Amino acid sequence: MSIFLTGSTGFLGGKLLTNLLETTNHTLFVLVRDMKKAEKLVDHLPSGAENRIKLFHGDITLPNCGLSSADLDELSGQVELFYHLAALVKFDEDLRDELFAINYGGTQHALELAKKLAVSKFIYVSTAYTMGKHAYGIEELYPPEVCGHNPYEDSKIKSEHLAFSYKDDFDVSIFRPSIIVGDSNTGEADSEFTLYGFMRALDVFKKRISRQANTSDKIYRLVGSQHSTSNVVPVNYVADILALAAHKAKPQTIYNITNPNPIKNVNSLALIQEALDFHQLQIVSHDDSIDLTPDEQRVNEMIAVINPYLIRSFDFDDSNTQQLIKNTPIAHLDLSEDTFKMIIHAYFKI
Repeated sequence: MSIFLTGSTGFLGGKLLTNLLETTNHTLFVLVRDMKKAEKLVDHLPSGAENRIKLFHGDITLPNCGLSSADLDELSGQVELFYHLAALVKFDEDLRDELFAINYGGTQHALELAKKLAVSKFIYVSTAYTMGKHAYGIEELYPPEVCGHNPYEDSKIKSEHLAFSYKDDFDVSIFRPSIIVGDSNTGEADSEFTLYGFMRALDVFKKRISRQANTSDKIYRLVGSQHSTSNVVPVNYVADILALAAHKAKPQTIYNITNPNPIKNVNSLALIQEALDFHQLQIVSHDDSIDLTPDEQRVNEMIAVINPYLIRSFDFDDSNTQQLIKNTPIAHLDLSEDTFKMIIHAYFKI
């Protein structure tokens, strides 16, 4: 099979690229914006991989994803499967226009390119959090008017509907990972966002207050919920499922790649504090009437974009994914607290 990929220099994309090269004989055409970064990635790929991979310079924010006429001629009729992973993962409201330009506009350009190349199958990697304010995540399209917690979610909600609007041109399958964390075998991670952004903010806050006098015994409160959970999935689990999807994904089907037994946020925070050697944080209910100190206000502002994920739990149906991995070497996710602890500690050892 010949496969075209976007987003292969990202955290998940690099893992998927390696997976496809190690477990299949597919030929891979890879769109890259930063050619030097991509060439470094290729240098670390399995031996002989360079014979099955070709890099194309481009940009998903441009028509035809920035490919030249010569590139289009070379690729025309040669691509069977198109993976679209490239996205901007930031939650800030002031980045709404940029997020839609990359996540929605980029998806539109990817879909148009796939149509021009006459592909048979298109796999769009979205997010489990297109559920917005819904109480339970299902493996179906949510209404397009659903409001997310931030412009990232909003851009993905609209992009899912856009992807399925091309169902008459090729088979479309949507995969929705929840919060992606490091490799469950090694802890390896290369991410600045979501959980890792939260951990980095707490590390910065620890260093900031360490410069103040008489703070070693103070407790700093984070507004959240004592009972909520974080739905995290290891990057290798997600990549394994996406690689399997090349042959097994059903058309017009949505797959939640989520954790059936998510870890409580209070337990996650305890593991993060252990890794940081910083035991002065406490989650308090957002329903309580509390007066935060200036330092508490500061740390809560630092993690404000993550707050919607601290104050409630997100639970999901992943029946389609369970059916996809049935009778394959991929086991349904069972992420232990010890493994999650290893992932967190590995990040701070980098």
